[in-house]
Amino acid sequence: MSIFGHFIESFFYSSGDSGILLGYWTPIYGIGTVIILLINKWVSKFKTNKWIKILLLFVLSAIILALIESLGGYLIKWIFDKELWDYSNHKFNIGNYTSLEMSLIWGLSSLLLIYFIKTLIDKFINKIPKFLTYILSFLFIIDCIATIFIKVL
Repeated sequence: MSIFGHFIESFFYSSGDSGILLGYWTPIYGIGTVIILLINKWVSKFKTNKWIKILLLFVLSAIILALIESLGGYLIKWIFDKELWDYSNHKFNIGNYTSLEMSLIWGLSSLLLIYFIKTLIDKFINKIPKFLTYILSFLFIIDCIATIFIKVL
């Protein structure tokens, strides 16, 4: 999902600077996806109405992902001395790095991920060769190390 997130940001925001890493992925989207899946797993354990579960997934994802987005913004500023996004011009901003508008987008995105994208991906995920997973993981680790040496040290 981090590569997909990088693609979407590059498409909609032509700056091409979607993330902190040198490679073509934005880890925050991968982290966000894992968090949404964990929230969904937790919410699905409740014995309650389907609509309550959908509402819980939406609200929890909106809040938690907004907190992560804000934390990520501050960490990137602190470590890399860079601002990749700034929501201070949003009407309902919560600091520079998140806003009510973005929280609602994260909540809606979580529903889209769980109820539409995940069902498509689940059909194909087991068909991905393990060696491809290993190669991508290796490249990601190399990119993280290279980023630290080039951008931080």
